[in-house]
This record gives sequence, C-alpha cells and structure tokens, in this order.
Amino acid sequence: MKYKYKKSEQRKRNLSLLIITLISLSLFCVFVFTKDATFISKLTLTLTWPHLLILGQSINNGTASRSAAAFDFERDEEAGTDIELPLRGCDLSKGKWVFDNITRPLYREEECGFLTAQVTCVRNGREDTLYQKWRWQPSHCSLPKFEARVLLEKLRGKRLLFVGDSVNRNQWESMICLLQSAILPGRATWNMGAPLSVFSIQDYNATVEFYWAPFLVESNSDDPRNHSISQRIIMPESISKHGIHWKSADFLVFNTYIWWMNSHTIKVLRGSFEQGSAEYDEIERTTAYERVLTTWANWLISNADHNRTSAFFISMSPVHQQSSNWNDLDGVACARETTPILNTSMALDMGTDRRLLHITRNVIKATNTPVTLVDITTLSEYRKDGHTSVYTIRQGKLLTPEEKADPATFADCLHWCLPGVPDTWNELLYAHIISRS
Repeated sequence: MKYKYKKSEQRKRNLSLLIITLISLSLFCVFVFTKDATFISKLTLTLTWPHLLILGQSINNGTASRSAAAFDFERDEEAGTDIELPLRGCDLSKGKWVFDNITRPLYREEECGFLTAQVTCVRNGREDTLYQKWRWQPSHCSLPKFEARVLLEKLRGKRLLFVGDSVNRNQWESMICLLQSAILPGRATWNMGAPLSVFSIQDYNATVEFYWAPFLVESNSDDPRNHSISQRIIMPESISKHGIHWKSADFLVFNTYIWWMNSHTIKVLRGSFEQGSAEYDEIERTTAYERVLTTWANWLISNADHNRTSAFFISMSPVHQQSSNWNDLDGVACARETTPILNTSMALDMGTDRRLLHITRNVIKATNTPVTLVDITTLSEYRKDGHTSVYTIRQGKLLTPEEKADPATFADCLHWCLPGVPDTWNELLYAHIISRS
C-alpha cells in the first residue's frame, strides 16, 4: 500500500508538471502571436497609410467614444481599408457643433500651399484659431472620417468639377487641402485660370477643378476678373456655353446663390450677348431662379452620362451681416466673433432666402433629375465665427490696418476662413460620394 501511494503521488506530480508545461507553452504562443500580430498590423499600416500614422493616433483618441452603431462599414479593396459609411436614411444636415481640438483642424493652413490669400485668415492676422476646432455632429449618426486616400482612389482617372460662384471656389480650395495630405510632394500642380482652374494629381491621373459660373447660365458676370456687380444680367435659358466644359466630368458639384441677393429682382436679357442686345426685363428673383434651375436640370438630363457621372447641388451658404440676428446688439456683423451659435433650439434668421432652397428641391423632384442635394445651410448659419471678416483681401490686396479697424465697412461675412466650415461641407460631400460609389 505504501508503494501504491508513492506511485499515485508520482503520477500526480507528473500530471502537475505536464499541466504547468502546457500552460507555459500556451502563454508563450499567445505572447509570440500577439507580438507578431502587432508587428504585422503596424507594418500593414505603415505600408498602406504612411501619411496617417500620427494623425490616426489622434483620431483614435478623439473618436473612441463614438458608437460603432453610428456607421455602416464597407471594405474598400482599392484603398485597402474598411471605410465608414453614414447610416442609410440619416439626415446629415441636422445636428450640432462639437468642440474638438483633437481631430480638428483636418489640415493646417501653413501646410497647404494651394490656398489663396482670400481665405488664409491666420496668415492675414487673425489671432484666434478656435474657429478651426469645431466638428459637425449629426443628431442620429456620425459623419464618416474623411479619408483622403479613399477619395483619391474614387477619383483615379476622373474629374471632380465644382461649378458656381466664389463660395463654391471656397469649397474647391478646401477639397484640395483635404486631399493634399495623401499626395506625394511635387506630384500635383495648380493652375488658376478664367473661367476654369485645375488642380491635377499625377499619380492618380485625376483633376479637381473649379469652373466660374455664378448663375450657372450665361450672364454678363461670366468673367471672374471683370464683371458687373450692380448691373447683373442673365440669360435664363442659355447654358450650353458653360455646359460644354462640364460634359466629361465624373463628379459635378454645383451651387448658385449669393449673386442673386443684390436685389429682389434680376435683369433678364432680351436676345443674346453675342448679338449685342441691350434691352432687358426685370423679374422677381424667385421666378428667375426657377427658370435657371429648370434649364440646369434639363441640361443634366440631356447631357450627363448618368451611368458614369454623379451630380450634387450645394445649398445656400449664409451671410452673417447683422449681429442682431444672433442677439448681439453691440456686435459689428461677423467681426470679432469667435464661437458658433450653440443653442440649436434658437430660431435662426440670418436673412437666408430659403425660398430658393424650396425651388431647388421642387425642380429636382419635378424633372426627376439624378442629382443629390447637399444641405449645408442650417449648419453653416450657426457658424458666425467662421468668416474671413477683416482677415482677407479686397480687390486683390490685403486690408490695411485702417480698413481692418472699420469692420462695419470692410468685414467679409460671406466667405470662409480655411481650415474651417467648408471642410465640413466637403465631409458631407465625401459621405455622399463614397456611399453611392
């Protein structure tokens, strides 16, 4: 019995040693696998996203609290990554501005060499930069993170063309800076022209372009460097002169608004500019706008290849000219404003003619035009702080100290500093492009 006891004890000891050995081996394998997996993960990230390593760490820290339920996900094989998509049916235009000094700004003013002096507010003397650090948060989902490499893959071999006025040019400059982070130095060129300006990206055989057409149709304001301000005359049914430059575009982004706001009426030419016609009729703004939008919609239906071309219309960008509109009776337009309107329950009245947005929706619906309306109006109305104000140029020259001291006369409360609000417009546009492509 004594022998049996010792033998049993020996077996237990051997079994214990075996268990300990197996556990140690398992832990070692887990350690090696984890180490290798981490190394492979880092290697893959380095090879695929070398320009996003540092930025990616900040983004992860800043967005860790966002629920995965706020997105759909899709594998993008060309870009080699999973991309976030907004939830189907989510209204991206309704939400609030959230202060975010981790993931914003999406680029730095001094790092984008393609910005014009009109929008480089910090370089032009603006000292506060809080306006760069606000992120738009939709109410029932989240905007997908803007991935420059993903969009560049969507643009490979294609044309992205912005068509409209100087606010659309503002958005075009924003898009160039957003994409620049994924473009190798010296692999892009920038050609400012009239009416067409082109940003070319060699490695993707892609262009991001801007075409000046403030009314979309033919007008006496079609030269961006020499046009009438007080005597604006349009030809509401004439668009082919411009449209010939748009036909080969793969993505078309239109706007037309601010040039309609000089008066309640607009002059409509009898005849044509080529014939030297000088007579015109004055008609109501809304009537003329509907005629122009109908001409534009019919052009899209007849000329765009809808199997290839995606069209978007950007709604009205507001003007913050009267500080009383946000209950600041001592303010001077948008000058010295440093924060957005954060009370989203506050009734907004910035003087925006929302009848034109209603007309746009009706024309798109009535003509069954294959175009996506991107509504930026309300989210931009909250941003009284984002305009170029006195930190801009006038007639090609920076404002003088004396002019800056007179914001009531010289503050520009129409255009936007970059980085800034137009970056959010492009985040909305990006969400639509990747969702439908």
